[in-house]
Amino acid sequence: MKISKRAQTVPPSATLAVTSRAKELKKQGVDVIGFGAGEPDFDTPEYIKAAAIRALKEGKTKYAPASGVPELRAAIAEKLQRENSLGYTPEQIIVNIGGKHSVFEAMQAILEPGDEVILPSPYWVSYPEAIKLSGAVAKVIQTDKSNSYKITPQQLKEAITQKTAMLVINSPNNPGGFTYTPEELREIAKVLEGTDVVVLSDEIYEKLIYGQTEFVSFASLTEDAYNRTLTLNGFSKAFAMTGWRLGYTAGPVEIIKAMGRLQSHMTSNAVTFCQYAAIAALQVPADETIEKMRLEFERRGKYMAERLNSINGVECLEPTGAFYCFPDVSGQYDRTINGTKIAGSMDFAKALLEQAKVAVVPGLPFGRDENVRLSFACSMEHISKGLDRIEKWLSS
Repeated sequence: MKISKRAQTVPPSATLAVTSRAKELKKQGVDVIGFGAGEPDFDTPEYIKAAAIRALKEGKTKYAPASGVPELRAAIAEKLQRENSLGYTPEQIIVNIGGKHSVFEAMQAILEPGDEVILPSPYWVSYPEAIKLSGAVAKVIQTDKSNSYKITPQQLKEAITQKTAMLVINSPNNPGGFTYTPEELREIAKVLEGTDVVVLSDEIYEKLIYGQTEFVSFASLTEDAYNRTLTLNGFSKAFAMTGWRLGYTAGPVEIIKAMGRLQSHMTSNAVTFCQYAAIAALQVPADETIEKMRLEFERRGKYMAERLNSINGVECLEPTGAFYCFPDVSGQYDRTINGTKIAGSMDFAKALLEQAKVAVVPGLPFGRDENVRLSFACSMEHISKGLDRIEKWLSS
């Protein structure tokens, strides 16, 4: 059976592959500690589920406008104005089927074959694949641990060419757990002035920030930034709605209309009754269950980073956002552990899972072979038990 070259060049998601292998071992009765999942371990708040049930009972089960029901697009516009100081009209907003769909569709609407997309490393595993499927080329910029893995204005300036069509900014960052400061983003915005570079600002983790971290939307920085930015967000992380598959994109109306045309042929609308649940998520005043979740993530992240840093040959920055630690474990490379030579993050993750029964995601698919990613979207008991196993395994 013929398989297209397009499909053959796309590898499976590294995060889903790790989760799949961990589940396989669990089915065999093996006690596996999983740090791979990129989703909250909390349940969706009851008021959101109640809104979905109400929408079902009211018959909100038919086709809806491809770009989203008008009420949700209006609610998103109000949210962006209220929380992000962004003045978007509903016509400048499209509701997508999850944040991943937002990324793919935006790139399909903007990029041409041969275009270059500046992609700071570490990056989310799906960015380079979305770039590749659009026909464009990812221009990966290696960042430095001493700068918390953030791209500098000088690096950006040196990377821009006549072929540069887009810059991807993801803050708070997956997998790095770091966040750009408002001043750092302003410096990046200055470099872009006078260029034709579109900024894809993925802000899906905006509500999960810790310590003294201040979040700011890239498009809110200046008028120039507003005019060149696509703001991507969704409901999966902040509201524990990963399975509901709802994301959204806001930006220049001509790009949003282009995305709408694509979506009308690719998927039609996001699930109709889920969109009414999303309205409730945005309109109900800050729910204490959401803040409780954020505070718990903050506590877990601090603990995990401290434990990882106490292990010889492991260095970990304390996360300022999202729910990931991204330790540098290259100090453990060139070792042989229980008969397995550790030469990179793939070896590290595989041996850790098979020998110590702890699942982490290798850093190589994120563009950083020195690192591995651990999610702390799991209980403190789970985290403590897993870190005990890692420490014991590395001391063997």
